[in-house]
Amino acid sequence: MAPTLAQVTSVANAGPYRPDWASLAANRNPDWFADAKFGIFTHWGLYTVPEYRNEWYSRNMYIQGYPEFDHHVATYGPQREFGYKDFIPMFTADAFDADAWCALFARAGARYVMPVSEHHDGFQMYASDLSRWNAAAMGPKRDILGELADAARAHGLHFTTSNHRAEHWWFMGHGREFDSDVRDPMARGDFYWPATVPEPNEFDIDSTPAPTAEFLEDWLRRNAEIIDAYQPELLYLDWWVQHRAFKPYLKLLAAYYYNMAAARASRAAICYKYDALAWGAGIVDVERGGYPDPTPFVWQTDTAIARNSWCYTDSLEYKPCSELVVNLIDAVSKNGNLLLNVGPRADGSIADHDRALLETIGRWLDANGETIYGSRPWRIAAEGPARPAGGMFADQRTVAYTPHDWRFTARDGALYACCLAPSGEDDLTCTTFAAFDGTHQPVFNGVVNAVEQLGAGPVPFERRDDGMHIHPDHHAAVDPELPLAFRIDLG
Repeated sequence: MAPTLAQVTSVANAGPYRPDWASLAANRNPDWFADAKFGIFTHWGLYTVPEYRNEWYSRNMYIQGYPEFDHHVATYGPQREFGYKDFIPMFTADAFDADAWCALFARAGARYVMPVSEHHDGFQMYASDLSRWNAAAMGPKRDILGELADAARAHGLHFTTSNHRAEHWWFMGHGREFDSDVRDPMARGDFYWPATVPEPNEFDIDSTPAPTAEFLEDWLRRNAEIIDAYQPELLYLDWWVQHRAFKPYLKLLAAYYYNMAAARASRAAICYKYDALAWGAGIVDVERGGYPDPTPFVWQTDTAIARNSWCYTDSLEYKPCSELVVNLIDAVSKNGNLLLNVGPRADGSIADHDRALLETIGRWLDANGETIYGSRPWRIAAEGPARPAGGMFADQRTVAYTPHDWRFTARDGALYACCLAPSGEDDLTCTTFAAFDGTHQPVFNGVVNAVEQLGAGPVPFERRDDGMHIHPDHHAAVDPELPLAFRIDLG
């Protein structure tokens, strides 16, 4: 049974946390998060059925002049006769196997998984008392989120989830602009409800019409329902919850979530963007981007294996595996985690190309994981000319790495140096570890006893005035296109 507003409010005010920023900022992140470093995000839902362009199909198919609008009319018919809801019988999930998914994610080296519980389209991927428009009641008639929670835990993965419900306030509103099924009468709990217009600017925290108390209460109870039923260790809230109207409900949600975790002698955290929470009250997420330098706080970047969509489509622009591994290394060197998204196909299968990418990342982590898991930033994060820009969506701009680009981490008294693009070079020079040349203090003035190539063993090295020259064993590399990681043992 979904908790009532009164029940949520009671728990939120019972302590140890209370619905105010001073109290919520005292919450500590789960201990495992800073060590885990790598998680898998999955965008899979009704929007995957058309496999066209991206996961915003449900909105865009109602915008006249958009490619999705024209594609929809040509493929399925007018939106009055075949609306977004009519994809539900086609969403059967015949090939969905939660255990197989999580086994793959574990082989990929992930330490946590984050399936989307509800996207902007409003179709819940879990059993709900608040709306019949959910995957347990129609379509596949399976509690997708519940199956994934069980499978993740069975494979030793931390179970987390995301909720993107906030944007549903306006997401279907364009369907009111012409004769479509969105114009049909609707009430709270209906699929398209409330479909407000006009669509706001996402950065306007005071946009109107502002979400109503009825919508915000429903949003709060949906999140509380997920917390109660599935006990996720993290809850990621997508953008637009920074709108002023959400603030009292955000505080109630955070206090409810953190108090429910405390009652189980556990800890939980909300991942957020765009300053939606007060500093310290959750984990900062940077979508498709990151920070230019190391931070004193742990953060997360979420990105996808494709540049142009979070869900599976027939026209994905895949990133090369080398770029994904570099994304991971770069984030970890700056105190971040990488949450990497995979979009399963409409039937629930994972495409061969996606599977191959994940398997390759897993092999790299099998050999090089000690530079990632449980590591911390060193006092120097990076060396070399290639530096990705900071901020949201920075990874949409490709960066050309060379053998001169390095990232550093530290763990258990050792330093780790990753050459991001070794390119088959037999002499890799890391200037950070240059020897004292008699004229000025070196960047690193310690003793290096040995250099070990992870997955291969000790390799020859010399510290010279221009840097530490490392002679790698390329034959032992997981893949010639992927970074090489070295443990630097100190005297």
